[in-house]
Amino acid sequence: MGRAHEVRAKAMAATAAARSALFMRASKEIYMAAKSGVPDPDSNLALRSAIEKWKSQHVTKDVIERAIQKAKGGSAESYETGRYEAFGPGGSLFIIDTLTDNTNRALVEVRTAVTKKGGHLGSTIFNFTETGVFDFNGTNRDEVEETLILSDVDVREVTEEDGMIEVLVEPTAFGQAREVLNGMGITEFETAEITFLANDPIEITDPEDQRKFDELCDMLDELQDVQNVYHNVK
Repeated sequence: MGRAHEVRAKAMAATAAARSALFMRASKEIYMAAKSGVPDPDSNLALRSAIEKWKSQHVTKDVIERAIQKAKGGSAESYETGRYEAFGPGGSLFIIDTLTDNTNRALVEVRTAVTKKGGHLGSTIFNFTETGVFDFNGTNRDEVEETLILSDVDVREVTEEDGMIEVLVEPTAFGQAREVLNGMGITEFETAEITFLANDPIEITDPEDQRKFDELCDMLDELQDVQNVYHNVK
């Protein structure tokens, strides 16, 4: 199974608590992007990117609009970013990004979740590569790749599996790639974000380690201070 299947499975398997946390993450990121400039996606690239990212994860229009209106209202609320790296069960590696109004709480909650499942904080980021990712429905892989290359987009890879195309680009080419894809009429994405992909993905073979890994992912998904979670498990 490829990453496209993982994207769909993750969206379908979301618990109520994880969905609530997802909406909170989207709201905070969109709010901060709107506050960083003009609260209009047509004039604010960061805001437009944030909206497209969270729309691709099925965040509702109401959540997006409320976050923008909150920024327009001049709210003084602010959040700080954080990044934690961790070793998890069965050789799993994590990068955990937070966006929070209480950095001490974020650290404690992340560390508690990791240690409860037998892991510990430590340096893992060198096992990942930052990458711009687009997943969308389509079968015209060759046309997509050729158009991106002819538009001087720094493409890493274009693949197609079961009617879904995945485009990987350099992070600095993310905005340019999105504009080219939009120009081809591709405006709906399953994934549209800059993320960290594992250099050497692994499979966890021990059932107990797999259980702990799944539980850790669920715990992190339900923490509202956690913004993004990246790992190296297939």
